[in-house]
Amino acid sequence: MHIENMHIETGPATDWLRQAGAAARTASAVLARMPEAVRNDALRAAAAELRARCNSIVAANAGDLAAFDAAGGGGAFRDRLALTPARVAAMARGLDDIAALPDPLARTLADWTRPNGLRIRRVPQPIGVIGMIYESRPNVGADAAGLCLKAGSAVLLRGGSDSFRSAAAIHAAVTGGLRAAGAPAAAVQVPPSTDRAYVAAMLGAAGLIDLIIPRGGKGLVQRVMSEARVPVLAHAEGLCHTYVHAAADPEMARRIVANAKMRRTGICGATETLLIDAAVAPSLLPVLVADLRALGCDFRADARARAIVADLTPASEADFDTEWLDSILSVAVVDGVDDAIAHVLRHGSEHTDAIVTQDAAAAQRFIDGVDSAVAMWNASTQFCDGGEFGFGAEIGIATGRIHARGPVGLEQLTTFRYVVTGNGQVRP
Repeated sequence: MHIENMHIETGPATDWLRQAGAAARTASAVLARMPEAVRNDALRAAAAELRARCNSIVAANAGDLAAFDAAGGGGAFRDRLALTPARVAAMARGLDDIAALPDPLARTLADWTRPNGLRIRRVPQPIGVIGMIYESRPNVGADAAGLCLKAGSAVLLRGGSDSFRSAAAIHAAVTGGLRAAGAPAAAVQVPPSTDRAYVAAMLGAAGLIDLIIPRGGKGLVQRVMSEARVPVLAHAEGLCHTYVHAAADPEMARRIVANAKMRRTGICGATETLLIDAAVAPSLLPVLVADLRALGCDFRADARARAIVADLTPASEADFDTEWLDSILSVAVVDGVDDAIAHVLRHGSEHTDAIVTQDAAAAQRFIDGVDSAVAMWNASTQFCDGGEFGFGAEIGIATGRIHARGPVGLEQLTTFRYVVTGNGQVRP
């Protein structure tokens, strides 16, 4: 669809979107032709700007945190919003890591020659203009900008209203780096205010935006899926499970469960439900509960778990469908691998699910039985992260079944086309 054929209602948000979308389209065309070395220089320059502006970014974030606290916010959501010098340094390091990755556009995906002599190649192509709608975590803007730039696409970033100051400061640093490297600053843009009309304008911007990626809670994703007139690369909640099998090494299980739940409770890869095999629950569950309690965790447990540890809070059926994003863990005792798989299929969100066991056959049965975008064996679910996968960063965790699943990195932010080379062939 051509931009001139678009019919979007007028208003500040849609007026901005028309201008921003047109500028992003031009910038994406420049990026698509830009040598990899220049894109990498732009990423490294943006990383340098993040480091140079660390104090101003943290100060802007302090303003967001003050407003968040004044509104009565707290808990894990505050941690998601908070930036420290270490987290700003991690954002910058992420951009450097992306720059060091192979060029996702410099690949040949397939290459064959037909009997008539036509050579057909399938090659990567940038998506074009990506719209990213995300909630509290301000570092998402830097990660998304870096991945889109490396993949040759422009991006319009609409962060959560509670991180507006932080997002603006990060955007200023990133675009400062782009200008320093001679790359188009319009390749990364943010709306000028927190007005929710900008979200509606992005969702209706078919022809201006090629792909919408939401990253946030269930409400955000559901709204995007129901209202978007643009293709969506979405994810469900992070209802992640860790299943401790009867053949689990107890010390390994203790390390993994504590990390999977409590390392950072507010990320989508945090384990929300512990499943423990009935064969080892009487001896191991009290130890796991004690470990987690020492870290500040609370519990919602089924009757079989409470028969072993009597003071656990009873769980409702809805608790097993809840992404806590907090220091709360749902607990259920299961009868073997098949029962664990059935629980995951009934309550999970196809995000990340793990088994802890020394039995390779049981591990394979679990991995084959769950529909998770990421299935893990003897590892913390918190490893479901683009950086940990070697992607440099991620733009989100895709749980759908079209185009991409799991951490969305550079390869997942490209599409493809065909290049056909002949020597005079005509079709009979």
